[in-house]
Amino acid sequence: MRSSRRGAVDAFIVMDVMEAARQAEDAGRHIIHMEVGQPGTPAPEGARAALASALQTDPLGYTVALGLPALRARIARLYGDWYDVDLDPARVVVTPGSSGAFILAFTALFDAGDRVGIGAPGYPSYRQILKALDLEPVILETRDENRLQPVPGDLAGQDLAGLMVASPANPTGTMLGRDALGALIGACAETGTAFISDEIYHGIEYEAKAVSALEITNDAYVINSFSKYFSMTGWRVGWMVVPPDHVRQVERLAQNLFICPPHAAQVVALAAMDCTDELQANMAVYAKNRQLMLDGLPKAGFDRIAPPDGAFYVYVDVSHLTDDSRAFARCILDEAGVAVTPGLDFDEARGGGTLRFSYARSTADIEEGLARLARFMGRG
Repeated sequence: MRSSRRGAVDAFIVMDVMEAARQAEDAGRHIIHMEVGQPGTPAPEGARAALASALQTDPLGYTVALGLPALRARIARLYGDWYDVDLDPARVVVTPGSSGAFILAFTALFDAGDRVGIGAPGYPSYRQILKALDLEPVILETRDENRLQPVPGDLAGQDLAGLMVASPANPTGTMLGRDALGALIGACAETGTAFISDEIYHGIEYEAKAVSALEITNDAYVINSFSKYFSMTGWRVGWMVVPPDHVRQVERLAQNLFICPPHAAQVVALAAMDCTDELQANMAVYAKNRQLMLDGLPKAGFDRIAPPDGAFYVYVDVSHLTDDSRAFARCILDEAGVAVTPGLDFDEARGGGTLRFSYARSTADIEEGLARLARFMGRG
């Protein structure tokens, strides 16, 4: 049977690493997971209890396409609490994970063939979703001196219909300050370039609060998710904030593409937003793990590190050790029993010399993983 060019996207390498780690575990090995970008904790206890209660009284059928009104209102309130932004709940679109938000945003904003800028290193699914929608991802190679984030000069001569940025970023954990984010938003406004801000790691910051694009402009698409800070990866629920005059177009797309986000996940998400004590306890674990990584990775020989301002990743330059990060990651898995992600997932041109280490799991796992890495590198 014939297949489309749009379906010819690359594999998500980290998922392949997860499968290799699973196979090793099935064979009886104990694997430390530093590859996967998800919390090691479940959805908050209060959120799970709320769903258990709802299951007794609510059929959990379709919701309206834009999501439960109570959840949209609670998300809008979060922007007041976190950023002092007065947000109209009508602009909030609840989505099937941030992935659903990317599909809605790219479909609402761009026509086939449009060029959309994304920084490298960056989340690989951006470019694959763009390709699947017959859009052209334009890779902007970021530089160390810019904290591996795009800057306005990177946009010159690119003729972009849109730009997507992430702060805190995956895989680097670096953040854009208010001035840097504002400069990018301003540069896009001057050329009529749509601006999309991926903010799914907001809430997971360490020394400074992440800045939302909504603090600077209303003329942007802002994407977030319950997966990371709210510890709900498998529930597949996220959200997007769009300009007022885009709501109806996005609603029509959501109706047809998804009908609605999963009702049960929305119930959990609404309750999770008020589980502050448990969520902040998770943050204390991430902060401790981050310091362990910043101390332990250099001692193990991984000392060329991007500054991890947020999220739960450390991105490491290993180009002095290998030019094949995929083979190197496999060697670390096979010999050390630690799963890490090759940089090729995030940067096709330069990722052969980088690795991403996640520290979202338990502190005991991070300590054991660092000890194994040190032995693997001959320093343990």
